[in-house]
Amino acid sequence: MSETLPEWDVIAAAELADGVAREFAVGDEVWPIKGFVLRSNDRLFAWLNRCPHAGHALNLDLDDFYTPDGDYLRCMSHGALFEPDTGLCVAGPCLNKTLTSLMCREEGGRVLVRAPASMRDIDTLL
Repeated sequence: MSETLPEWDVIAAAELADGVAREFAVGDEVWPIKGFVLRSNDRLFAWLNRCPHAGHALNLDLDDFYTPDGDYLRCMSHGALFEPDTGLCVAGPCLNKTLTSLMCREEGGRVLVRAPASMRDIDTLL
């Protein structure tokens, strides 16, 4: 993933307790990049909100990414389960594929994510 991608301020770091995921949309108003950030085992992760199986968003409701037990991320469309810290699909129609990772970091109490400005430029991530 290119270091030349824009960096977006997506959320206050204090809003991300361990096991919490928050979605975001950045860039182009017509074709925004939609993703989510989470903290797992005190590490920060950002993922494109797109299931590798059919390209659907993982969640149906705002910030609803985890299974009820909090162990896995889930795709509400077809039931795929993903490890929060690797993005690896461990069950479902995209078994052994992974979510698309986005570079992220914490600075000054904010979470910053590198991503293209538009879904039209998604090939820079894949």
